[in-house]
Amino acid sequence: MLLELHVKNLALIEAADVELEDGLNILTGETGAGKSIMIGSVNLALGQKASREMIRNGAEYAYVELVFSVDPEKEEALRALDVVPDENGILIISRKIMASRSLSRINDETVTAARLKQVTSLLIDIHGQHEHQSLLHASKHLEILDTYAKSRAQQLKEQTAALYTEYTRLEKQLNQLVTDSESRRREADFLRFEIEEIENAQLKADEEETLAARCRKYGSARRIMGNLSAAYRAVDAEAVGNALHQVGEVVEFDPELKAIQDQLYDAEAVLSDAHHAIGEYLGQLDFDEQAYQEAQERLDLIRGLEAKYGGSLERTEKALEEKKQRLEQLEHFDEYRMQLEQQYQKAEKKLEAVSTELSAVRQEEAKKLTEKIRAGLIDLNFLDVRFSMEFRRLPHYTASGFDEAEFVISTNPGEPERSLGQVASGGELSRIMLAIKTVLADSDDIPTLIFDEIDTGISGRTAQKVSERLSYIGRKHQVLCITHLPQIAAMADTHFEIRKSVQNGMTSTKIQKLNEQEQTGELARLLGGAEITEKVLENAEEMKRLAKETKTHLDSRDCSVVSNDVSMLPAAG
Repeated sequence: MLLELHVKNLALIEAADVELEDGLNILTGETGAGKSIMIGSVNLALGQKASREMIRNGAEYAYVELVFSVDPEKEEALRALDVVPDENGILIISRKIMASRSLSRINDETVTAARLKQVTSLLIDIHGQHEHQSLLHASKHLEILDTYAKSRAQQLKEQTAALYTEYTRLEKQLNQLVTDSESRRREADFLRFEIEEIENAQLKADEEETLAARCRKYGSARRIMGNLSAAYRAVDAEAVGNALHQVGEVVEFDPELKAIQDQLYDAEAVLSDAHHAIGEYLGQLDFDEQAYQEAQERLDLIRGLEAKYGGSLERTEKALEEKKQRLEQLEHFDEYRMQLEQQYQKAEKKLEAVSTELSAVRQEEAKKLTEKIRAGLIDLNFLDVRFSMEFRRLPHYTASGFDEAEFVISTNPGEPERSLGQVASGGELSRIMLAIKTVLADSDDIPTLIFDEIDTGISGRTAQKVSERLSYIGRKHQVLCITHLPQIAAMADTHFEIRKSVQNGMTSTKIQKLNEQEQTGELARLLGGAEITEKVLENAEEMKRLAKETKTHLDSRDCSVVSNDVSMLPAAG
């Protein structure tokens, strides 16, 4: 479950630390106090798109941290995703939002948004103010049914997905078959050419590396030979000897020329030695121009084939095998096509059988699910309601079978059942979603559920029914709920107040856990508005007392029974 929520420098929140409890955690506060910011902070930590405008004015960054306590069963599922809680079962998810970017972490590991969503989907589910609108999409209905029926349907769904993959693979191969005989002949001729081209090359492992090293060596020797040959010619002592002869003829006329003559003697000796040394090196240098050309041509051939057929020797060899297989298919085309059609028909038959079995399970479970939802709707003040699920077969297969399913409802006697979008208002959709969440509470293994203003569009008797449902879900899961209705707030196991204040010219949102007396005062505020009279306080105390009685019944009996025989909580106002 979610143990702690830490928020810093987010919108109106300078700093907030919330320690959550088991059961139903209620958040209340004045309109505009920042209730939705708290839920928004959780959404941000879970990877929702962030804007720099969310950073509190004057701050460099915003920070949100969620601290979860993970039970052994959930820890095993997390380990399968390579996520390991600490020795106490604690998992920390954080997000730092800066002006230019944001950074998400699971414990100390930086993660992508996709990986973050994959992990947190096991830990927390948020029902936002508009999530009930997803009920207008029929695809959501089948997802809800499969969640409810997962103990029976999950293995069949996995089989269906695997069979569908094989079925579509074979279907694609059939569609790609060339049926024109002339086209097949041309393709076969080209394949023979390519096969012959690869096989004639007689490619060998490590040959490319060996040839490349040899060419580098030959290339170096070639350059050395060229440069030293030029140097050999340049240090020829003939020019120096001629200079020495010219100076020798005139040295008797000027004694100072003796020094120049000596220098020329030295130069002649040095150049002669260098000329001899270069000649010896060139004589010993091993360079075969023809061998170099042959190695370079072979290397070019290998690299050309690899570039043409995949980029490496392994891929070229794989391409060769695929081309041989394709050539064999073309040379035995009719036999291959018949074999492929048989495989396709067999795969379709298997897919049909498993999809039919999956559909039968779904339809059986749909009756149970819709009956439970209908009972929940009656309990949520849909007094004369019919609720069921219609199934239609798609004209094609999918990875989930061939079912298309949709919830249908009738809220008035004599009216036919129709799709939710044609019948239900926003407030009714919200209650339908709550009824569904209640039914799924027994089968859903997500430990923490968040409801953001589930009470939109309801009041009075209906609000009290909704409060009982939330309290029931709180017996199975940790629930965090934002509300403005006293009937729901009264059922809190833990109650937090969110309050906005101005200090030093800056607006801040604070959150605090309320004690028993403070809870009664907050209920009175919700009941009485601006003026809280003694009568309103008495009403709030009575509401809290009756809520305790209701929760006592919920701890020992099923909510659907309790809600029909427990005294009603006082309505707002």
